[in-house]
Amino acid sequence: MYYLLIFTLFCAQLTFARQELHKNVFQLEIDHAYGNILLHKKTLLHLISDHPTSVVLSLNKKTLGNKRWHTEYGHPDFGLSLSYQDFKNEYLGKNTSLYGHYSFYFLKRNFFFRIGQGIAYASNPYDSEKNFKNHAFGSKFMASVLIMINYKKERLLGDLGFQVGFNTIHYSNGNTKAPNSSINVFSLNAGLNYSIGSENHQKQIKQVYPRFKEPLRYTIVFRGGLNQSDVIRSRQYPFYVFSAYIDKRLGYKSAIQFGTEAFLTLYLKEHIRFSGIAYPGGDIKGDEDFRRLGIFVGHELFIGKLSVLSQVGYYYYHPIKSENKTYLRAGIKRYFGTKWFGVFTVKSHGFSAEAIEYGIGRRF
Repeated sequence: MYYLLIFTLFCAQLTFARQELHKNVFQLEIDHAYGNILLHKKTLLHLISDHPTSVVLSLNKKTLGNKRWHTEYGHPDFGLSLSYQDFKNEYLGKNTSLYGHYSFYFLKRNFFFRIGQGIAYASNPYDSEKNFKNHAFGSKFMASVLIMINYKKERLLGDLGFQVGFNTIHYSNGNTKAPNSSINVFSLNAGLNYSIGSENHQKQIKQVYPRFKEPLRYTIVFRGGLNQSDVIRSRQYPFYVFSAYIDKRLGYKSAIQFGTEAFLTLYLKEHIRFSGIAYPGGDIKGDEDFRRLGIFVGHELFIGKLSVLSQVGYYYYHPIKSENKTYLRAGIKRYFGTKWFGVFTVKSHGFSAEAIEYGIGRRF
């Protein structure tokens, strides 16, 4: 009843704007979720003491078909989501997160798949004196990913509808500050939705577009940021990544990529020196080259001016024997015109994030 009261009051505050919003269709959602922390490392056992609960408040804008990507993706929604999650654990505390999201509909628009990327604030991160048992969150601010799959019905009682399904939330600071074991929460959720705007304007425009064709393109990207080793209280160092690749559009929605890149990760230089001294006779001798070279294949999914990037790479030059030679990268790109873009990505080795990367690139 508490969440229903909040939802009703919020709807009442927005109702006055119905006349101004008549040319668009918005939707407000509130969901309550109950779930479990997924155990991807045994060292997280002491952080799993109860079932986390969360409240997710979302504002969606309907797409009506006046742009090509609206039609290509079956008229998705986009908007913002605000999440408040209580881990029911004294060491983890509570996280508040803000996401930008897209919702894609399927099975006659009875179900939606939502993916959101955003930033989270941890109320109780690691502290060497006050909270040394929380090695999941090494910093107050982290990157976070929200994924939802829900059954949804709209306007069942006037403008009020409901949805039910499950969601997953991932938190990680991308190794910008140790410790960073990260947390994944899988939850069941149920909630209400409230539509704002005339139902007549929700009827999507149907357009037929010509087949999309484009020749091979060449792209260069420069990425950078800060990260550190897994050794707590070690220094943060800058890193630089120089990438070049070719890509081929498979149609309007997607492209495949193949390229190479060089990594100048300066924390590795200090980590190699430290490991050689601290662990004599170990896998790292202390005189290895910190530079790495990799090749990768990737996929890019275009959604208007945004695109979703996923890549799998392999270090063909990587003198440090103790590290995995396969790496993963995922993130988003934002195009400014047809050639220049900004990029935000997370690079990892399996479940272990190495860096949050910020970059700029140009497509030729």
